[in-house]
Amino acid sequence: MAPLKAGDRFPEGVKFTYIPSTDDKVCGSPIDYDASKEFKEKKVVIVSVPGAFTPTCSERRLLPDVPGFFQKLNELKAKGIDTVAIIAYNDAWVMSAWGKAYGLNKKRDDIIFLSDVDSKFSASIGWGQAGGRTGRYAVVINKGIVEYAEKEPAGDVSVSGVDAVLASL
Repeated sequence: MAPLKAGDRFPEGVKFTYIPSTDDKVCGSPIDYDASKEFKEKKVVIVSVPGAFTPTCSERRLLPDVPGFFQKLNELKAKGIDTVAIIAYNDAWVMSAWGKAYGLNKKRDDIIFLSDVDSKFSASIGWGQAGGRTGRYAVVINKGIVEYAEKEPAGDVSVSGVDAVLASL
């Protein structure tokens, strides 16, 4: 499959794994998340990063004390975003722990942490990285139609950060 672009239909059969948020400190068991089905009637931002807990992914994009998707969630919601889905190649337990590290241990569906197992989705759109990691990119899907899809040039966070995504909405 070619890279996604504005106007494309989000592909069928896209599945990730995740552990639904709970009030518990212990992680649950991973379950499938059928993104094609879940995104069909929502406006969603997929934010893909090469790995959980890595410096660029954590410090520049996700910590609440820097402009990021958590800090600007209300602005995203005001522009119609229902869900921000953070994906990486890490397994569902690591992704769940990453969410909990940011205080996301309450059940919610506006920010979810998903595992792109074996970077299958990212590779299918040509946006995986060497070594099997997911690439750094952002995709906005509105009721199954891609409205924005940009992959970062090497070593940068200019088209997949929250400000670029907000500007596209």
